[in-house]
Amino acid sequence: MHKGSLQYWHHRRAYRRLPRLRAMPQLSEQSLTNIVAFKVGMTHVGVIDNTESASKGTEVFRACTVLEIPQMEVYGIRLYKLDDNFYSNSSIVIYSKELAAKLKMKNIKNDESKIADIKQKLEGYSDVRILVAAYPKSVGLGRHPIRFEAGAGGKSVAEKFEFASSVLGKQVSAQQYFKNGEYVDVLSISKGKGWQGPIKRFGTARLSHKATQKTRHIGTLGPFKPPKVLFTVPQAGQLGFNYRTEHNKLILKMGAKSEAGQINKQGGFTNYGVVKSDYIVLQGSVPGPAKRLLQIRKSIMNRNANGIKEPKITYITK
Repeated sequence: MHKGSLQYWHHRRAYRRLPRLRAMPQLSEQSLTNIVAFKVGMTHVGVIDNTESASKGTEVFRACTVLEIPQMEVYGIRLYKLDDNFYSNSSIVIYSKELAAKLKMKNIKNDESKIADIKQKLEGYSDVRILVAAYPKSVGLGRHPIRFEAGAGGKSVAEKFEFASSVLGKQVSAQQYFKNGEYVDVLSISKGKGWQGPIKRFGTARLSHKATQKTRHIGTLGPFKPPKVLFTVPQAGQLGFNYRTEHNKLILKMGAKSEAGQINKQGGFTNYGVVKSDYIVLQGSVPGPAKRLLQIRKSIMNRNANGIKEPKITYITK
């Protein structure tokens, strides 16, 4: 009997450790739409319940996940143009000359000196994206810089380009664009469990002890005719290390590098250590193990349309 969910199919490994974004939220205000973070671990916080529930106004305890934000700098601007088939193609990129040299990038054609000229030729461009470099060394993980693409908020392409130009070559932080009490989406890669059999992968039942071969196999792969194995038949394969997106995770608390002592546990977090940089505390769990690279994105379902209520933290487990 098939018991596994076919909601996510195929069960294939992610091809890179940076989670992919398939959609960007459309924001009217000038802002970054997404940033990266590293998963630290889980803890508990006491918070005054401000939801419309039976416990409203009382102190409740919530399980939460701590994420650490590395140092980030904007090193480029990318402009997209739609072709005749309404397919978005990258048409031009503007780099920060200083940061491009820092990232050891070569053959730079456009730098900050071309911004004024390009600003007058924005007709035909459909979208503006911001190129950001994150430095894991700032949180003690000792890896190479991570380069990713972030969306730019604005009512028009001109507003998006103006915002992108204002942050080019500068350092950005999560506290500039996210707030306590805001709902965000978390994109991550789940824990990898390697090659597993159908029982662990799909939850199928073991065969009888009188089975002629093995008991942890599938009894049949299908009929003789047509001689074809359907994709719904549970079989062994890769388990875990998949792209996953969790929507509407509540930001309970954000802290700067100087406030890291408020969230650190005695002896540090398991398999991670101590938080050394800016951090975000999200309600609930997020996919992946400690030290996993995540992307935090503005809520694409517009959960914050009714206003943002900042939660009141009363206690943090240490």
